[in-house]
Amino acid sequence: MIKIFLAEDQTMLGSALAMLLDLEDDFEVVGTANNGKDALEEIIELQPTVTILDIEMPKMSGLEVAKQLRLLKLDTKIIILTTFARSKYFKEALSAHVDGYLLKDSPSDSLIDSIRTILLGNTVFDPKLVNGVLDTVDNPLTDRELEVLSGLKQFATTKELAKNLFLSEGTVRNYISSILSKTGTSSRLEAVNLAEKKHWI
Repeated sequence: MIKIFLAEDQTMLGSALAMLLDLEDDFEVVGTANNGKDALEEIIELQPTVTILDIEMPKMSGLEVAKQLRLLKLDTKIIILTTFARSKYFKEALSAHVDGYLLKDSPSDSLIDSIRTILLGNTVFDPKLVNGVLDTVDNPLTDRELEVLSGLKQFATTKELAKNLFLSEGTVRNYISSILSKTGTSSRLEAVNLAEKKHWI
């Protein structure tokens, strides 16, 4: 029997996934958690064959859990299942040596097929993520500039963004000027759109 542990902070989605996986004759969902801290503790105790982790969870992210599991050398296949097609997350997952990185908008059958493929010793990564990493090769921005650029999506004013990043408004304006110069764009919106298209953020 293939023992599966599922960590997902959206309870309804987690329950639906658990039911789907339990329909397979040789799959058994042995545990679930809706935050990273509980997930890590239960995975250590239950020793599942396969661990499926969401990324953005309370207390500990799925990526942090994955890194801890690798440090502990637990013999479990690790699959990241997330809504985030972000190159930054994908590269972190690769550094944690996960066995799979899948997106939640994929067909449900593909999750089951991916688990079986991974159990054969293969890795499975969503093609969108692989292409995204290739796109980051020409990324001219620093991590801090990417952080500012991401913030431009969320905050309407420089003042709000500066407050959120614990920077002065002048410093944020300097970062924005640098971003526009490096990307060859003429506005904040154009810079954000370019970065999203290139999968930099």
